[in-house]
Amino acid sequence: MLDQSIFKAYDIRGIVDEGLTDETIFAIGKAIGSEAIVQKQTDICVGYDGRLSSPSICDTLIKGINSTGINTINIGLVTTPILYFSTFFLETNSGVMITGSHNPPNYNGFKMVINKTTLSSDDIQKLKQRILEDDFIAGKGKSRNKNVKTAYKDKILGTIKLKRKMKVAIDCGNGAAGVIAKELFQELGIDTHMMYDEVDGNFPNHHPDPSKPNNLKELIDVVKNTDCELGLAFDGDADRLGVVNKNGEIIYPDRQLMLFAKSILKDNAGRKIIFDVKSSRYLHSWIANNGGEPIIWKTGHSLIKKKMKEDNAILAGEMSGHTFFNDKWYGFDDGIYAGARLLEILSHETQEIEKVLSELPKGFSTPEINIPLNEGEQHSIIHSLQQEAHFEKALEVIKIDGLRVEYKHGFGLMRASNTTPVIVLRFEAETEQGLSEIQDDFREKLKTKINGSDIPF
Repeated sequence: MLDQSIFKAYDIRGIVDEGLTDETIFAIGKAIGSEAIVQKQTDICVGYDGRLSSPSICDTLIKGINSTGINTINIGLVTTPILYFSTFFLETNSGVMITGSHNPPNYNGFKMVINKTTLSSDDIQKLKQRILEDDFIAGKGKSRNKNVKTAYKDKILGTIKLKRKMKVAIDCGNGAAGVIAKELFQELGIDTHMMYDEVDGNFPNHHPDPSKPNNLKELIDVVKNTDCELGLAFDGDADRLGVVNKNGEIIYPDRQLMLFAKSILKDNAGRKIIFDVKSSRYLHSWIANNGGEPIIWKTGHSLIKKKMKEDNAILAGEMSGHTFFNDKWYGFDDGIYAGARLLEILSHETQEIEKVLSELPKGFSTPEINIPLNEGEQHSIIHSLQQEAHFEKALEVIKIDGLRVEYKHGFGLMRASNTTPVIVLRFEAETEQGLSEIQDDFREKLKTKINGSDIPF
């Protein structure tokens, strides 16, 4: 029986041998292949991350895709960005990445591109319907292998030029970044202090999610206690970037985006730059002051990419660590490329890196706060609060993705996660007192739907 819960907003994801059985994986392959044929595609690139289950899932998925008449190109163990790159380099316009991203080792899933569009929301539900209705096209496709890692590396080396040599600590988290990071960064001119670059699907050292401060502790220690100038960290499939400075401070993705925006807008005045609802309120004015058009949007890598295409934005980013470059790159999220781009910018600065980073505006803020709930509850609660909640002190209430409430001195956000049964919250203010006041306001609204003892702030 098909576990319908694996069909998420941005991808397909579930526990191996539970939601993701061989039968289900084969059916997903048939659904992807059938949809690709409808969209007049002929070939699909397939890659996989370092999880223990990934090679087997890859074989089963390819058999499913081939059974529809679509040909597959197996590019092997790669990062998700290399899979995206392969769809351009090999001119397939379509690809599937087998990855559990930053989820626990027993999870796996699929990120999908068909005819240059990253599948999300309704497109993913359409695949589910094909499976439920047994609506597949039959044919006999072929599979071949192709190595694209060198072409990907050479492409970055051809676009990124560092002005000076740098020493940088790089934490691959035992994820797929290990297949390319050391070689690429060294050829860029980086003296690398590599950490956990051996691909290991058990993730024996720490969980590969750089958005969680706890997973950056070892990287911070290395940067503080060696002559490294900076630290970079990647998630399990290397489409997200984490950054720490010499003082041990985490440079969160919204502040990274400030650097990227300033650099890009020098030659692209007036262009649109997108950021998600979790991002700092300082980012909006920073983009505008540097000559860009700021656009706030929904969280989710596939939703951001769709919005970028619609608005022809030149840059986008979200707080989870996905950054999308559409000037000298292809518009997809790529942690490795973002890291290289950051080092290029910093290598051209005349000031010390610490000074450059410290001058990026920031207020008092919280990391992402999660309230665990039962499956589906997060959506019903947020929907209800969107309808009922009244914020007396608000300057503006933005409802494109949950509730982002703008105050004179800061903002608060609560939204339903599209990947796990949690409500996600984030707060920022000019002062600690202001932060506390905004949190108090949100707590009172949440207490109408959730037991007060379950609210962790």
